Amino acid sequence: MTSWRWSRMAGVASEAPHPGAVDVKICGLTRPADVAAAVACGASMLGFVFFPPSPRNLSPETAADLARGVPPGVLRVALTVDADDAALSRILGSVPIEMLQLHGHEPPERVAALRARFGLPVMKAVGVAGPRDTAQIDRFDGVADRVLVDARPPRGAALPGGNGVAFDWRLIAGRRWAGPWMLAGGLTPETVAEAIRLTGAPGVDVSSGVEAAAGVKDAARIRAFVTAAKRAR
Repeated sequence: MTSWRWSRMAGVASEAPHPGAVDVKICGLTRPADVAAAVACGASMLGFVFFPPSPRNLSPETAADLARGVPPGVLRVALTVDADDAALSRILGSVPIEMLQLHGHEPPERVAALRARFGLPVMKAVGVAGPRDTAQIDRFDGVADRVLVDARPPRGAALPGGNGVAFDWRLIAGRRWAGPWMLAGGLTPETVAEAIRLTGAPGVDVSSGVEAAAGVKDAARIRAFVTAAKRAR
């Protein structure tokens, strides 16, 4: 299966296929040591959360300090939840971000509008809990630059993601979409290889599954996760 990386040409973000291992995104980074651990282990994307209810939430100033330590070739992603244009402008005005990740109720029209306004690729998270949810993936395929197939949060959950909850991967086994996508939701170093083999996911995203505590990553678990994901092919 094709893996994907991002490049920037003539000031416009674009995505081009390349052969290789599974792309791995480590999300919810809050400390310089965690950023360094993710980079050292070979993560291709790092996620910074801008959502106050989350224990992984960052101010633009803190995120800027972390993001400036990320070397070229590792994509810096800003996770937001139903953020308005003013909030996104504040983030992008301070933090060197290369992709927006929308983790709220943003419709396809909002995805397209933000791509046009900010000139950045957009990843859209789609929550899955049952068979009917998979139709939502099709709505964003070809609109978002990448779709993140995540577990729908439990009823009453305060966070749209990072809850350590998985969905039944058999719901998307054998499914293919026109655009690139990633798998998320309750992944751990112990389960990620099976998830990749079952779904054929070209990329995986993890947050709570590599933590020692909420918002505090564990370097050994990051290493184990990245190793297991890249060996799953």
